[in-house]
Amino acid sequence: MIVNKLNVSSQNVHKNSLIVNSILKTCNDFDIILIQEPPWFIIQLIPSSALSEGEVLVGTPHHPNWLSFARPSPIQSDYLRVMYHK
Repeated sequence: MIVNKLNVSSQNVHKNSLIVNSILKTCNDFDIILIQEPPWFIIQLIPSSALSEGEVLVGTPHHPNWLSFARPSPIQSDYLRVMYHK
């Protein structure tokens, strides 16, 4: 497969979820979006057999039109610095 034109956007969002949401809603002209310093926050508690209150699910904003790729960190408190959306 030969790609003649690939549009890439890279943006440092300084952990601001409003900026991430705006980028994902408006950047339809790009094939790849790199988001540097994405915000991470608690999305919800998921059922757990080990914890009665549930386990914390942590994530970053996403948009249904984009696929997000992120490598999980081996250190739970060390969140990713870059996300890739295609």
